[in-house]
Amino acid sequence: MPKTDADCIFCKIVAGDIPCAKVYEDERVLAFLDIHPISRGHTLVIPKDHYEDLRTTPESVLCEVAAVLPTIAQAAVAGTGAEGFNVLQSNRRCAGQEVPHIHFHVVPRRSRDGIGLGFRHSPDIHDDLAQTAEAIRKAL
Repeated sequence: MPKTDADCIFCKIVAGDIPCAKVYEDERVLAFLDIHPISRGHTLVIPKDHYEDLRTTPESVLCEVAAVLPTIAQAAVAGTGAEGFNVLQSNRRCAGQEVPHIHFHVVPRRSRDGIGLGFRHSPDIHDDLAQTAEAIRKAL
């Protein structure tokens, strides 16, 4: 029986309480189409067990999910005629995570599809790279 959160929409999907357009399932991982896709074939890949984000998910669970990502991505590209894909993963609301159950987005892409990732250089950050790298190393 998967570890669940009664209020989690993804846990309800895993339990079969909410329907989904399933594309893959094994004992530990489920992949289904996003109901608010940013491209045709936009697929969510989740562990069946509930973990809120990358920091709380055991390495073994991450490995199980990561092991199927290439297969799902290849199938999404082939099934939609896409030219490429993004794999995206966000942690916490401030980073764009809308459902607090770890998940990976496989987003099929086409040339000139108009989808942007929103990354931009921030000229307001004048960090000393060596100092920041040292602070991160210390936190390890």
